[in-house]
Amino acid sequence: MRMLPSPLPGLPRRAVAELVGTAALMAVVVGSGIQAAALSQDVGVRLLANSLASALGLGLLIALLGPLSGGHLNPVVTLSEWWARRGEEGAPGVREVAVYLAAQLAGAVAGALLAEAMFGRTPGTWSTQVRSDTHLLLGETVATAGLVLLVQGLRRIDRSALAPVAVGGYLLAAIWFTSSGSFANPAGTVGRAFSDSFTGIAPSSLPGFIGAQLLGALLGIALAAVLYGRNEPNGSDSRRKG
Repeated sequence: MRMLPSPLPGLPRRAVAELVGTAALMAVVVGSGIQAAALSQDVGVRLLANSLASALGLGLLIALLGPLSGGHLNPVVTLSEWWARRGEEGAPGVREVAVYLAAQLAGAVAGALLAEAMFGRTPGTWSTQVRSDTHLLLGETVATAGLVLLVQGLRRIDRSALAPVAVGGYLLAAIWFTSSGSFANPAGTVGRAFSDSFTGIAPSSLPGFIGAQLLGALLGIALAAVLYGRNEPNGSDSRRKG
């Protein structure tokens, strides 16, 4: 879950990896929610099935695509990595970040539409699930702050190789311990608006949720700075001096 330095696959290949990866992630999240709702009337069973599928899918996608694009699949991860690496040699520029964000957004919408089509539903039906209560926005802020802190913490202690297991595990936990169900992904949140299903969110709720996610990202970045100090991986001379 890190923006990879040069020389690595060119930006077009990395953008395709982010698009395909985010689409696959949303297909897993939305599709497993549709399947769970069809198989059980118990909300707890539905959430368990959806959370397990989502966590496993995310971990596998990070492992597969991490060597190509960093396996971000999430705008708050891209933005937090860009901010953390600012000023470094080979750090991503604004154009690269913008391409990643566009690819993630397009992928998220495509993945949600694909999930709808796979289950014989009409793609593009807006969700009717309103998620605008204050306690849900608080939960989403906490979920996103924890995700960003985890990603930044792994990078600061030079343990990014653990991201597939750690991030997947965090998602599984956060779906259960936060009131919002841990969307923690602005692109994915937009994608879910295109599915009137168990995992959907009404378009009217998007500004609040995305605002909470961005606030959570800022809190996660701040917490990482407080806990780990400067940006260098653990063991570097400059970090030990900080």
